[in-house]
Amino acid sequence: MRCFLEKNVVVLAALAAMVVAGTVRAENGVTTDRIVLGQSVALSGPAAQLGIQMRNGLKAYFDFVNERGGVNGRRIELVTLDDGYEPGRTVPNTKKLINEDRVFALIGYVGTPTSVPVVPIISEAKVPFIGPFTGAEALRQPFNRYIFHVRASYYDETDKIVEQVISTGGKKVAVFYQDDAYGQAGLKGTELAMTKRGFKIHSLGTVERNTVKVENAVKTINASQPDAVVMISAYTSCAEFIRQMRKAGSAAQFYNVSFVGSKALAS
Repeated sequence: MRCFLEKNVVVLAALAAMVVAGTVRAENGVTTDRIVLGQSVALSGPAAQLGIQMRNGLKAYFDFVNERGGVNGRRIELVTLDDGYEPGRTVPNTKKLINEDRVFALIGYVGTPTSVPVVPIISEAKVPFIGPFTGAEALRQPFNRYIFHVRASYYDETDKIVEQVISTGGKKVAVFYQDDAYGQAGLKGTELAMTKRGFKIHSLGTVERNTVKVENAVKTINASQPDAVVMISAYTSCAEFIRQMRKAGSAAQFYNVSFVGSKALAS
């Protein structure tokens, strides 16, 4: 997390330096003594721990930077709004941050379904979108000059997962995924990784976002007796899926992409 935050601040510092130098517009969010940033994340609901950790991590690091003089003498201020990991709340939050709070940049959004819908908004407003916590290709292709990535893509992550499974003798790889843009991105990455190595996905199971209704997925995937399961969902649904799979007698290995959050999953 510290590395992730440091990369965000490096990007922010570079952008702020450009503002001071007059190479980009500076009418919003930057004054002589502060830089105002906006964030929309889940502070409530089943994915709240990810949003809370991101907000707290950013704030802690910004406090650290501010205590040492800020960015080019400007203190960093963070305005965070709760979206409950629901795109229908993220979009109006983002518009408020841009149009009412007049932020310089948006930072630390959490999730694919909540990040993808704001791309047209930030593109039209010409507002930097720094370090979204998602590896979806939809935010990477086509290239967008206002999006600054500081983490690997889900294609990269799932490729390494599949490489590990295959190298240790596993061949039957199932995918448990969230039925939205995030899950589809991870599923596509897993499919590409398997195809590259001459294999096909063994079985599939889905879960609806912000729920733990995994019974059907458990029934389908467990019946196929996979060697490994790649999980692309939030920590609550992944934890419930593992719990029910073990209860059903599965001996499969479980892998998840980084979005799941290891501490949140374990707790």
